[in-house]
Amino acid sequence: MALITKPAFLEDSYLTACESKVLGITETGGIILDQTNFYATSGGQPGDTGHLEREDGSHINIETTVYGESKQEILLVPEDKSHGLKQGETLVGHIDWENRYKLMQMHTACHLLSVICPYPITGAAVHTDNSRIDFDLSQTSVSKEETTEKLLQLIEENHPVYTKWITEEELNANPSIVKSKNVRPPKGIGKIRLVCIGENACIDSQPCGGTHVTETGEIGEMHIAKIEKKGKENRRFRLRFIS
Repeated sequence: MALITKPAFLEDSYLTACESKVLGITETGGIILDQTNFYATSGGQPGDTGHLEREDGSHINIETTVYGESKQEILLVPEDKSHGLKQGETLVGHIDWENRYKLMQMHTACHLLSVICPYPITGAAVHTDNSRIDFDLSQTSVSKEETTEKLLQLIEENHPVYTKWITEEELNANPSIVKSKNVRPPKGIGKIRLVCIGENACIDSQPCGGTHVTETGEIGEMHIAKIEKKGKENRRFRLRFIS
């Protein structure tokens, strides 16, 4: 039976430390907590790394975070499977903040790119140094230079980035806010999380469970490194930081 982990990262992407209790340990040593600030791999964004601090001060390093038997169960995967944790033990989870923040910057930049290129998204992958979005697009009428210029403008305008929740009924009434061609937002809990950009979501609003910065100005300098043809009706845009 799947356990339920409160995803503390949904309410605060900047939560670097979080106190939790151990709900269970899997046969392979995976750790399930009652709540966590560790993001679980989903939507093209990799799971968080970091460490768990025990009451005696010792650390358990976490190599990745994934979902367990359901989307309500978050599983922390330790480097050392023989960690000896017990159910009910209290821990403090510390994410690798440098890694997480770069992912937050990248993920937010991907949202801006989907505004500049308003085409159905067929795939995406967010990484700390190189991210991509695939669009259902037979040909591009814009260059990487022009796209970069528009992206930098949205970044420099420093629009607010925030989340809000809507009901599944509201999503059904406004299906156009879903930009992914193949993946629909998970349903079943009665509400959908939206990531909004701009005052009153004037720039963008779309379902997303990822982590993001709170202002576009935090993204920093970014550019479109390459636009690739990936099939007859698929174009891949690659995002990178300007070093």
